Amino acid sequence: MKSFPPYRVQVVKAIPITTREEREEALARAGYNMFDLPANMVTIDLLTDSGTGAVSAAQEAGAAAADRSYAGSDSWFRFKSALEDLTSFPHLFPVHQGRAAERILFSTALKPGQISLSNTHFDTTRANVELAGAEARDLPCPEAADLDSRDPFKGNIDLGALEETLSGPDGSRVGQVLITITNNGGGGQPVSMANLKAVRALCDRFGVPFFLDAARFAENSWLIIQREDGYAGKTPKEVAQETFALADGFVASLKKDAISPMGAAIGVRDEQLAKQCEAILIATEGFRTYGGLGGHDLERVAQGLQEVVDPDYLRNRAEETAHFARLINEAGVDIVQPAGVHGLYLNAGRLLQHMPPHGFPGHALACELYLAGGIRCAELGSLYLGTFDDEHNLISPAPFELVRLAIPRRTYTLAHLEYVADVLASIAKNPESVPEYRVTHAPQLLRHFNLKLRQVPRVS
Repeated sequence: MKSFPPYRVQVVKAIPITTREEREEALARAGYNMFDLPANMVTIDLLTDSGTGAVSAAQEAGAAAADRSYAGSDSWFRFKSALEDLTSFPHLFPVHQGRAAERILFSTALKPGQISLSNTHFDTTRANVELAGAEARDLPCPEAADLDSRDPFKGNIDLGALEETLSGPDGSRVGQVLITITNNGGGGQPVSMANLKAVRALCDRFGVPFFLDAARFAENSWLIIQREDGYAGKTPKEVAQETFALADGFVASLKKDAISPMGAAIGVRDEQLAKQCEAILIATEGFRTYGGLGGHDLERVAQGLQEVVDPDYLRNRAEETAHFARLINEAGVDIVQPAGVHGLYLNAGRLLQHMPPHGFPGHALACELYLAGGIRCAELGSLYLGTFDDEHNLISPAPFELVRLAIPRRTYTLAHLEYVADVLASIAKNPESVPEYRVTHAPQLLRHFNLKLRQVPRVS
């Protein structure tokens, strides 16, 4: 039987339909920065899967009945119970979103001059490591360098490089090992349980804390079930529980796999570290039983954590992403293989081979998707990862020029995804017509959120 979404639609929201001329004006006003586009000028929004999913009737029912008490509300205890059941962590704290969780944990776990090792730090993760005065160092596995490889776990950390660093001259400076599941900065690729267990063993051997960035824990669990020997008979919840049991602590944006518009969590095992996190939480976010969240947010997260580990939901989400990947490949565009779950990563460098790195092929393709079809997405290439001089000229490009199409949960139908593939197909017919871009303004930290660019007119 054909797979179908394990839910039906009861509430809908109209989406904007715009002309190319309107989109050209809107993008120019935004300085060719996708983050500065008004949402009412975006038809299909694939910028992020964070906080953009469709909530369920059960989540909204819980939100309507939420307890808004300042301390010790019933909603807090439901939130806490859902996380305890999933993670087994004795010290749990709610915060308003993932970057707040990173700031609190890293400012307590890291000291200036230390190193954070990861399979890949994502943007705010890296920024919060650096704001703590530490160095963020990525050690992706060698398989991740081959975008076309169908190796099942290209999100793994390089265990050889990890051991070499821990045992080498920088070993005493390592303050934490942080594994992101799934590896968002590495093409949305999963991390295997074998890799996680090996990281645990190395951290025990060298006395280094092992933390998880667990924003997409359920999707990583699903891919372990599908791809790793010995896990075919497990449930997503069982795999998630086994994953969390390996770590000393975690941060998790619950705007992803808890399918909530807002919310995040910190979990730690060490009591002293928990007290330090709690002190910063109370001073900067809110009391320890709400952490900057309303009772309705706590309720949506508690219910969402149950819904996201439903095998039928995860199966359908993964199959929709795989179908989307096939459509894109048929359109003549390559992606990072194999397809993950939360998004697809277009190989813009290969599609726009005529364009040099200083023309920013990833950003150029993202802009063209918007101009051609009102589709908003994000570049993960030289604009995001490259090195610039003081005049905003590209000095060293990123290893790959990618565009991420992040897929909000339970939000778009297959018809929407087919439309995106059709727009890509139209671009792929004449990629040489896509213009280059130049940076006119860029801040030092998290530049992709606030930079401005200009379009370079095409020469016929």
